[in-house]
Amino acid sequence: MVPKKYQKYSPEYLDKGKRSLVYKFKKGRKEYVIKVKSPSSKAIERLKNEAKFLKILNKHKVGPKLVDSGKDYIVYEFVEGKFLKDIKLNKKQAIEVLKQCRVLDKLKINKLEMHHPLKHILIKKKITMIDFERCYETDYPKNVTQFINYLFRDFKVPLKLIKEYKKEQSDKNFRRIIYGIKKLK
Repeated sequence: MVPKKYQKYSPEYLDKGKRSLVYKFKKGRKEYVIKVKSPSSKAIERLKNEAKFLKILNKHKVGPKLVDSGKDYIVYEFVEGKFLKDIKLNKKQAIEVLKQCRVLDKLKINKLEMHHPLKHILIKKKITMIDFERCYETDYPKNVTQFINYLFRDFKVPLKLIKEYKKEQSDKNFRRIIYGIKKLK
């Protein structure tokens, strides 16, 4: 259920996830999303987890801007755009997503959905990753390599470059991947 303090904005239902219900509301000129725990879900920890990681990632310009969070809800700025499943990425867009994946890798955060990110990336002028509820900290994040596996259908990134990055997640190896994509026809 939408918390009382947000009910006055008459949130409209947007979507249902596995563990949450998603609503959109307008406050002044800005639009916001509120995710609340689904009545059938027992996983309120997932929303707390998403808020935790959005606070970290927002400092690095990744994800929608977190505005508020509580025991069983989070609020962030609404992001306009099309889901990745609805468009074909061009090289520039693919590189932008990879750069955001690199930020996650450097922060030692794994997002989990990057091998199948169809509803986890919104694209308009700006590219925004969403849904960070399953993130976790690890010494071996796989965001870049998982997203490259997804991209492999359209962009045949040389396997050698992927293996080198997987072995050593350095800026140098990441730049080589980006260069490899730019050279593709």
